[in-house]
Amino acid sequence: MRRITSLSWRHVGLFAQALVALLLVRWHLDRRRGHRLRQLVECNRARDRAPDHVLSETAWAVAAISRHFPKATCLTQATVGQWLLARQGYATTIRISVPRGPSAAADPRPHAWLMSGDTIVLGGTPAQYHSHVMLHDYPLPASGSAR
Repeated sequence: MRRITSLSWRHVGLFAQALVALLLVRWHLDRRRGHRLRQLVECNRARDRAPDHVLSETAWAVAAISRHFPKATCLTQATVGQWLLARQGYATTIRISVPRGPSAAADPRPHAWLMSGDTIVLGGTPAQYHSHVMLHDYPLPASGSAR
């Protein structure tokens, strides 16, 4: 992991934004205020798909801060990532899935993915993604789209 002193100011800012967002998301989830949390995320107007460098920087910031919080579940991370990207005006989708096949018997828990179009931003690898059955999407549509 890069030391904070070796980061650019932009990365320090992303790290700080991810920290604040993670604390707010966990606060809402711990208090079972998921509906209010969705309202906070969805109040941002998304315009388009984020450029790849924005997706990778956001994924880095969320993953880096999440390593320091034991309750930073896949849903927490996907929500933090969606919120950070939404604040910049980018449309994403949180996709909920369950594993299929032999892995489902070993670990049947649902999993959350953050998607930008067909790109996995947070949640795992394409191989892991394809070993899951998708259940539900929580999109943050572009502002021109119907909600």
